[in-house]
Amino acid sequence: MDVVATVDVPVSVEILFNYISDLANYESWLQMVHSAKLQEDKSWSVELRARLGPFARSKRLRMVRSSFDKPSFVVFERAEIDGRKHSQWVLSATVSSTATGSCLTMNLHYSGSLFTGGLLERALADQITQGREKLIRLLIEK
Repeated sequence: MDVVATVDVPVSVEILFNYISDLANYESWLQMVHSAKLQEDKSWSVELRARLGPFARSKRLRMVRSSFDKPSFVVFERAEIDGRKHSQWVLSATVSSTATGSCLTMNLHYSGSLFTGGLLERALADQITQGREKLIRLLIEK
């Protein structure tokens, strides 16, 4: 499953990229990211929470930054260290310049089967839609 979303932000590419290249900032604008804490080993401990219809789901992930091309592209991937096989979670973010600031394009890839029937896609799309305005406000205030 892949969910893609874009948002135009009236700030420079550098400001937007610096903000979205740190997963710890995601909890301030994306409601489903309940917490994202940078660890000593440069990974992030991320807790995702989402309500899917009558059900609430929570998931803890260890994420690492696997690609970093400042100021335009960053990728975060699940990288557990418990020796077990886990579903992929890959978040890529591309930042490009626009006439009024910058554009963020995010792609979230999930290879698991925990969520079926498009529920996760709809929940993520709703979260991103709600988070757009919050992200814009946070960056303008900086």
